[in-house]
Amino acid sequence: MSGRRSRTRTDRKHGRYIQARPAGDRLDDIAFDATLRAAAPHQLGREPERDANHLAYSIHKGDLQRKVRVRKSANLILFVVDASWSMAVAERMNATKGAIMSLLTDAYQRRDRVGLIVFQKDRAQLVLPPTNSVTLAKKALADIPVGGKTPLAAGLYLALEVFKREQISHPDVMPLMILLTDGAGNVSMTNLPPQDEAHRIADQINEANIRNVTINMEHATFDQGLAQLLADRLGGPCYTLAELHAAALVDTVRQELDQ
Repeated sequence: MSGRRSRTRTDRKHGRYIQARPAGDRLDDIAFDATLRAAAPHQLGREPERDANHLAYSIHKGDLQRKVRVRKSANLILFVVDASWSMAVAERMNATKGAIMSLLTDAYQRRDRVGLIVFQKDRAQLVLPPTNSVTLAKKALADIPVGGKTPLAAGLYLALEVFKREQISHPDVMPLMILLTDGAGNVSMTNLPPQDEAHRIADQINEANIRNVTINMEHATFDQGLAQLLADRLGGPCYTLAELHAAALVDTVRQELDQ
């Protein structure tokens, strides 16, 4: 749905109080209503203690309840796009650009940010650093390099690095990677075979609990299942869109954010 941000639990003293749980050794942000309810069944048995200490109500440490809060969490949506040479590269980039602009326009009242990594030739580039600025996005997306080989591993590695940096500076952000690829890499950063290298980095993204969606760019006639294999290593779903256009990409992103 448009305008919706992801909901997440938080240990900080902000966000809406939705329930309580035993406090244990954490005595901050006590839920007094829940604490009173937890202590209520014990009042009869504690009557001697209350009389001796002139207490109207007896609360023990084990009765204490902490607040569980939820807040609307900002999303970081990072598109990672194969910009190597193919017949459909122009269509792919146009759909991605349109999706980015649509998401940014939709997010202008929120803290969501969108970024773009493209990989082609022998490198990956952060074409659009995470931003919520429509103006900056328009400038960055005006001229995107395309063509050449497919350094899939480099694209995944750069995405992982961007998410790691963002986690340090924005620890509450909810990451989401949208990967547009056929799953076939033919350039390595190391001496590993390209596919093995890409899969190893995919495993790291999975272990980092980064939400992700793979959009399979291979034509159905020639599909060898490489995008699905990569998505399995990433731990996210793999979709083949009937038509690649901005609206379809935006719908895919929103469905993932709403889960």
